[in-house]
Amino acid sequence: MVPLSRDESEDTLPTMSALDIVDWRLRTFAMYDKVRQLAASNPFDAHVFWRQERDLMFATHPASALTPELKSTFSGLTTAQYDPSFRLNAVLSPEGFGEEMNVQTGTDGVVPFTRIGTFDLPGLGSLAAWRLRSYGGGIFVPFRDATAGKDGGSYGAGRYLLDTVKGAFHGARGTGAEQEFILDFNFAYNPSCAYNEAWACPLAGPANRIPADIPVGELYPPA
Repeated sequence: MVPLSRDESEDTLPTMSALDIVDWRLRTFAMYDKVRQLAASNPFDAHVFWRQERDLMFATHPASALTPELKSTFSGLTTAQYDPSFRLNAVLSPEGFGEEMNVQTGTDGVVPFTRIGTFDLPGLGSLAAWRLRSYGGGIFVPFRDATAGKDGGSYGAGRYLLDTVKGAFHGARGTGAEQEFILDFNFAYNPSCAYNEAWACPLAGPANRIPADIPVGELYPPA
């Protein structure tokens, strides 16, 4: 997620410096490191910490996607209560391996992704997993579920489940072909463009759309 240039969105781009963005990234990585530590014994406590930290960062940090006007009325992100049934372990199958996805953004041009496989989630559907083929790299798993765009539901363009270039990762178990990724939808979050059109965000394509309801994680709009 990157902010568009000042010329492209003069009225909505928050004022921030390069060091502000660095600090946001460092705090985000530290947050997910703490989440993984807490979740190893109690995912509920990890979720409480995650909610509190994200609310604080959105409300106070200069690199928040919220404008000063939005911050003045902000009372917290709308996030569902923790539901352990949406914390899953899934093997990454080779289905779709090598498929390419190129995402046009406002500042970075075309952002290239290569598909590294598919998560099959019984009762929910399947999700493509992507590798970012530009600076930073990492695994990216967006998704859009059946609650998208509905009253009391989630952001219409989808949410992010994993984005390791920003630290959003919940761990893996085992090795080799039987390695399982932890996919905890309770920590799904909205891209920055959900709160500010000055941000350009890769969104969920056809291979990342789930026909089932995912009523947990960050919903929309904010409180």
